[in-house]
Amino acid sequence: MILDNVRIYQPNQTYERDRTYAIKVEGEKIEAIYDSPYNGEEDVVDGRGRVLSPSFSDSHMHLLRYGLLKKELDLTQVTSWEEMKAVVENHYDELQQYDWIFGKGFNDGNFDDIDHLLTAKDLNEIQVNAYMYFMHQDGHECVISEQAMELLKEEEDFKKEPDEFKEKDEHGNWNGRFKDTAVHYIKHHFWGRSAEDAKEALKKALPHLSEHGITSVHTDDINFIGSYERLWQAYTELEQEEALPIDAQLHHYVFNINDMKKYITENDFRTGQGTPQVTVGSFKIFLDGTQRLYTAAMRNPYPVEPSADGRLIYTQEQLDDMVKFASDNDMQVAMHAIGDRAVEQAVTALEKSKEATKRLRHRIIHAQTLAPDLIARLRELKPYIETQPSFLLDEWSEKGKWTPESLLPYCDAYESLLKEHIPITLSSDLPIGALNPFTTIFTAVNRTDLNGNPEGGWMPQERISVKGSFLSFTKTPAELEYREEEKGKIEPGYQADFLFLDKHPEEIEPEKLKDIKVLETWHRGKCVYRK
Repeated sequence: MILDNVRIYQPNQTYERDRTYAIKVEGEKIEAIYDSPYNGEEDVVDGRGRVLSPSFSDSHMHLLRYGLLKKELDLTQVTSWEEMKAVVENHYDELQQYDWIFGKGFNDGNFDDIDHLLTAKDLNEIQVNAYMYFMHQDGHECVISEQAMELLKEEEDFKKEPDEFKEKDEHGNWNGRFKDTAVHYIKHHFWGRSAEDAKEALKKALPHLSEHGITSVHTDDINFIGSYERLWQAYTELEQEEALPIDAQLHHYVFNINDMKKYITENDFRTGQGTPQVTVGSFKIFLDGTQRLYTAAMRNPYPVEPSADGRLIYTQEQLDDMVKFASDNDMQVAMHAIGDRAVEQAVTALEKSKEATKRLRHRIIHAQTLAPDLIARLRELKPYIETQPSFLLDEWSEKGKWTPESLLPYCDAYESLLKEHIPITLSSDLPIGALNPFTTIFTAVNRTDLNGNPEGGWMPQERISVKGSFLSFTKTPAELEYREEEKGKIEPGYQADFLFLDKHPEEIEPEKLKDIKVLETWHRGKCVYRK
């Protein structure tokens, strides 16, 4: 098949903006690129002069969690406690004692009919003896019922989770509210969904990816199903059923080095290996929490909470051992590190496995707070940094509460990283950040919210170019899969993953980037979405 009369947008390539081309697609690959008009004997589809670009690869998301929001109880739109109770009761036909009740996406900080954040006692108003679990919108906090807390008390390994992540009442007892890795523990141990449940949830999510031009994802899902084996089964069965319009790298969240050893003992696949569409991703390691809860590990106290500077989950020795073990067993690591103290810990561990960091392309996720010394060390090391620019839409005005004024210029320092040739990817952290890559690109390029505030952009020296944004959403994520010679570009021999766009990204004003629409999405030579 020949796609004739198309304009190609590919950053840092020689395709001329005012010329059209003909692309030959054979099976799953791009076989050749010719000047247009095409004069051969192949079947021709007229591209009508539209813009064709590489499709997007989202290097950091929680796809199963997003699918469960679409399939199960979605609380993202509730605005009060009374409304939340009503939504829960309407969702479940009949609430019985000792049932499990799940809900995701609430934000009780915005409720105006209660004067406190929800606790286990409040959940008794729904059903006294039910097992309940409600996850906060940002995924870093949850509230569970008193009945569910009784289960937790029997979990010996839960005692190892930091006490700072277990909220207590005035008597020193758990109040049902948990944070960060304590949340992950609860998800991992109590959400034992089947592979069939996961498949149904993923089917709900996948059309939304295709609509926004995403054909590859790196996703951390294990805590929402409880088993890496069941997770692998769900994705590969969808692939076999030809119902998976993406390539998926599946991360393995680990709590400690024993989780790593168990995986290595029981599984033969290592990072980048698997089926044509489903491959093993990284060992995912959480080093700290989040700034909203003052649990991200900072080298300075929080300006609005001087008694807090966050919490490191591991000692340096523990982390060093985990990174070394992963490296020795050909597994990439992806470390969640938001605060500068956590980033420093990650960098120290990677420096001790320097050659493996280069070979395996280890990652640091977020790295939202940096400093000159950390950027200098990252320049020497060059791990991959996974960024989520759409967080700035809501957070730019909050940064001063979390970060000393002297370090604000080093928050979300995308341009500084790129100038030092430190590779970054753009991603969503779905369902927390924006799914639409053009919202993310808009934020990276402008550093404003969708209304253009603040004027000129927040820390405008860290704005990056449209070209840099596209590379960080296409070519660079392919490097993390070790597939940069076959994915992420419009070139002969590359996988036929591409988009038709309604506008050329470099022919519009930067503030209009958010308005670009995907007209068609192609994955492995097949059209999987058409507007």
